[in-house]
Amino acid sequence: MDFLEAVRMAYRSVRANLTRSLITLMIIALGITALVGILTAIDTLIFSLTDSISSLGANSFSIVPSGNSARGNRDGKQQKRGDVISFDQAMKFKERYDFSGAKVTISTRPTGSATLKYKDEKSNPNVRVYGIDENQFDVWDYEIDYGRNFSFTELESGAHKTIVGYDIVNLFFDAKAEKAIDKIISINNVKYKIIGTVKSKGSSMSSSADRRAYIPLNNERRYYGYANKNYNVSASIAQVTKMDEAISSAIGVLRPIRRLRASQQNDFEIRSSNGLLDFIKENTLTIRIATIAIGLITLLGAAIGLMNIMLVTVTERTKEIGISKALGATRSNILTQFLTEAVIICQLGGIVGVIFGIIVGLIVALAIGGSFVMPWAWIILGIFTCTVVGLISGLYPALKAARLDPIESLRYE
Repeated sequence: MDFLEAVRMAYRSVRANLTRSLITLMIIALGITALVGILTAIDTLIFSLTDSISSLGANSFSIVPSGNSARGNRDGKQQKRGDVISFDQAMKFKERYDFSGAKVTISTRPTGSATLKYKDEKSNPNVRVYGIDENQFDVWDYEIDYGRNFSFTELESGAHKTIVGYDIVNLFFDAKAEKAIDKIISINNVKYKIIGTVKSKGSSMSSSADRRAYIPLNNERRYYGYANKNYNVSASIAQVTKMDEAISSAIGVLRPIRRLRASQQNDFEIRSSNGLLDFIKENTLTIRIATIAIGLITLLGAAIGLMNIMLVTVTERTKEIGISKALGATRSNILTQFLTEAVIICQLGGIVGVIFGIIVGLIVALAIGGSFVMPWAWIILGIFTCTVVGLISGLYPALKAARLDPIESLRYE
């Protein structure tokens, strides 16, 4: 008996016991769905986070008060929260930070629920407004599509000028950026003239980078400022290879501004896109391990069920085994036949589980507005795991079938 003949016989046996095989198949599929689906969802989330965080650029870093970022909790202990970075501190840092080729930008987001109005049309109250300076678009790696950036005079005077994202252009001006220039819109009932539009950046993690309006920083302070407000400080450098040196220099400049003594620890954190991504990937390792454990526990239950079904199958087909041996089938032939049958059931379950897992990952990608990543590594892991489960589950029943005495088997009723 060759391998293809064993596969054909195993397939016929699966069809003959279709209901029983389907139940076992679906248990295996659930385990593979948990394995592939959750791992694919994690990869999709990380991919979306990568796109979102990388908007700062690989050669950029930002400064935040300690305890105010993803690293605010270390080793199960809450890190002491640092004081906000005030406007004066941010401006002093911008003036004093003279690292070669560096650009510093100061910004703040006063609201993420602004309503924009143009003539009789009105946006939903979900537009993000940013107060920015002249370097913001360079550091964030955004490009002006039409129009221009704020002038020095407009920034200093806090002029009622604005630069809008693609979603705003699409909503009010039929996606024609040139029509938006010099038009008057209201942002939370305050009128602004549009002087520029930003090229589309897309969206990630349910946050659109295009549904935004940018106003001069001093204008933002006039309408949205309050005591003890935090200002975002970011910087970009010319050579990414000098990132560590640039960060060390930034710490040296900011410590005196924050009036920290030599014995005091930094009450602020420097975070770069690469550092954040490494942190996120490290912390998802535990989730991945837990996911694999959940999938393997489910597959363990499926393996026990499959072994039980294969033992029942051996008992039901005892006479058939006896006839096969009487016609010349060897122990090896019987062993191969039953092992192949167990592997086929597992592989069919694995294929169904992989399909369901991909669908789960696709749903997550659509839900967060991110990009779907085909999980080839997890597909291979799922199929390989199914093969191993099939071999382990089918080995004992196959050995039992192979060891049956042909004479006794022929007498079995």
